[in-house]
Amino acid sequence: MQHDQLAYSRALGETQKREMLLNIVRLRYADPPTFLDTTQVIAGYSYSRSVSGGYYGYPASAVSNYLFGQGSLSMAENPTITYQPLTGQQYAENIIRPISPTVIMPLSLGGMPIDTLLRLTAQSIDGLSNVRGIGAGPFGGGSVRFYLLLHDLRQLQSAGVMTVRITTEEPSSNSSGGSSRANNKKSSTDGDNNSNIEHAYLVLTPTSDSSLQAIQGEVRRLLHLDSTAQEAEIVYGPYPKKIGQIAILTRSMLAMLTQLSYEMEVPEADIRAGRTPPTIGQVGIENRPEVQIHSGPSAPNHNYAAVDYKGRWYWIDDSDFQSKEAFTMVQVLSALAATSHGAGAVVTIPAG
Repeated sequence: MQHDQLAYSRALGETQKREMLLNIVRLRYADPPTFLDTTQVIAGYSYSRSVSGGYYGYPASAVSNYLFGQGSLSMAENPTITYQPLTGQQYAENIIRPISPTVIMPLSLGGMPIDTLLRLTAQSIDGLSNVRGIGAGPFGGGSVRFYLLLHDLRQLQSAGVMTVRITTEEPSSNSSGGSSRANNKKSSTDGDNNSNIEHAYLVLTPTSDSSLQAIQGEVRRLLHLDSTAQEAEIVYGPYPKKIGQIAILTRSMLAMLTQLSYEMEVPEADIRAGRTPPTIGQVGIENRPEVQIHSGPSAPNHNYAAVDYKGRWYWIDDSDFQSKEAFTMVQVLSALAATSHGAGAVVTIPAG
């Protein structure tokens, strides 16, 4: 266990990082991504031991007496690893379908920066557009106000005056002025199977700090909320259906990886030759992509993840914490998106 559990855990983690990075590079060059699930790992060992010895004695000549012995030990490791490609309905559920905002937003409660989280997962928030993609201009059609909103949300998150609330209570139908509070729990006798559906709320905590109050006011303005609203329900879609809601049009895993591929570094020769379009620039107050992927004839020895694609290396620098953090978010989101997934990889280690 001490040897195999950690060794296989490291190997699976490194493989998943490289697979994710390779799929980003593939998408940039219009190659279809491939996703393989490691469903089972069986560690098989065989040991062979032999020991022999003896003593030779000669009464007539004591000098020739001697003791001898010999031994041998051999070990062979023959693991069996089972892979399963994502296809059909499983591919549609895990890769193509957008991830629900109620799944994404609670990640900010665990310390993930909300600005990075929404840059990766949100196509738009209340009509404020994130970078769209190639063909929408040099900046991908993004809105500067989108990034201003994320910057304000991050400041509030860091100061502890913004959080996300998750509940199974239904929103009250008589809420007004943009404050969407869920005070009335559904009755268990109404026969509605939706009583266990989770709802997510963005909560702006009251504060006496005038600068934070000003930032909260700007957030309410950008999200078209009432000036006194303390919380608003987060729903999926391009625009809210009711006053007091925040509509987030979320991305699928495929859309997230494609967006990262639009922003990665590629050789100018490939752009001139038409093998890939130009890289999309950043808009607003951001001046770098979420995950900074470098390219070159060889990868540095100290890298976070590196892959070889058609004779050229692509990597994430190990000293780039921001890129590593965002890339880890992508992997966490990929695990959360696996709604039709099995129990995961099973590692079988024979003992005895």
